[in-house]
Amino acid sequence: MQSQWPLGIIISRTLRALAAVVALCLSVDVALAAAPSPMVDQAHRAEWVFAFKFNAGTFPTSGALSSCLFGGGPQSYPSSQRYVFASKVTPALADGPGLIGTSTADPLGATFAKIYASGLNFVVWNDQFYRHPPISGCSESCGGPWGHSKGVVAWDDQGRGIIIQVTTPSWPGSGTAAAPRADDGNTLGCVDDDNVKASQHFFELRLTPTDTAAVLDALANASVVTDVTNPQLARLGGPPELRTRAQQLGHKSNSTQLLDVVLSSGVRLIAKPSQLHAPPWQMLSARLGGVSLRAATWWASPRLPTTVAGQTIVCWRSDLGTPGAVDIATSGSWSGHAIGLQGGPQPNANHAKVGVSTDGTHHYAIFADLNQQGRLTGKCDSSQNGRGGLFFIVDDPALHASLAALINGETASTAVPKTGVTELGPSH
Repeated sequence: MQSQWPLGIIISRTLRALAAVVALCLSVDVALAAAPSPMVDQAHRAEWVFAFKFNAGTFPTSGALSSCLFGGGPQSYPSSQRYVFASKVTPALADGPGLIGTSTADPLGATFAKIYASGLNFVVWNDQFYRHPPISGCSESCGGPWGHSKGVVAWDDQGRGIIIQVTTPSWPGSGTAAAPRADDGNTLGCVDDDNVKASQHFFELRLTPTDTAAVLDALANASVVTDVTNPQLARLGGPPELRTRAQQLGHKSNSTQLLDVVLSSGVRLIAKPSQLHAPPWQMLSARLGGVSLRAATWWASPRLPTTVAGQTIVCWRSDLGTPGAVDIATSGSWSGHAIGLQGGPQPNANHAKVGVSTDGTHHYAIFADLNQQGRLTGKCDSSQNGRGGLFFIVDDPALHASLAALINGETASTAVPKTGVTELGPSH
């Protein structure tokens, strides 16, 4: 039977239908491209990015910065903003261009710029704001049982987001150019306190709406320090379920249970609550099935020793399982230069919190908030035992191999240290 429509009309309507489909596909592509994402630089996106900033004793930077992209004035204190980085696309560590956090040509500056100059919803948290801005109940820093955690999470009106885990005291202090930080800088190298003298690490991760909800739950579980009523630190919009979760931040949690979730990227997120009084990296080893670990953190008083597999830990809970060996890295190297991996005021100190699995089977690279400070016995809520924090676990052979090489060096003794120095601001 012949069609009742002339051929010209059929062709015209078909072309219009095809055009509508193409337009819809293009709009979806544009929407996906506009979703928040870690940046390798201003033009290249990634699923995750990791950066390790060196300390002033290993790769010092000379002179003050010429400009401060996110606010503040150039400082002349001892510093290093040289760094190595890796991404999902290029997972082996390599030297990064420029100085980290200073421009849209470096991964941290490019990613933070996407948050700071946008209308994204966000929350900034840091237990060491140094009163810029002030946090009720805290002085320079917020001690336990507040979480020992720092970073920024941002999401769009669909809930698609990004998290940047940082280990820098007093940065960032604002997540938006619409409410700039008052009385202090908001660019690395332009903050009044010298927070770029020690080594630091940064981890950036893309989030789906479901991931964003899980991250907000993890932050609440870890008792992170923020004030969601301060426009410098929060803009709460987007899906109602995310707003509700974000409104819970800035309060001390009563949780005693780990939050453990695998995100859409395959990255595993474990959140330790402050009320779970156990040495953090031994706890992590047990949660990962007893996998042996090597950790490089701010190792300062009260120092936790290197522990062996199956060692009895009095500050423990039976449902945590049995930890494997946990080695404390006290030195590493890059390009033939030795890197100090202990805490303290010296220029070769380390304030990153990174680790790797060492069992020869798994390829875990771990990015954390918590140091190896606390007790195996005695005062079980001491220091980081009594603090909350996040652990991101990335299973990637190339990243694992290069991070393991970076922190491969001397190892702390299994003897319990008796003396040491405290962290930048209260750590317990």
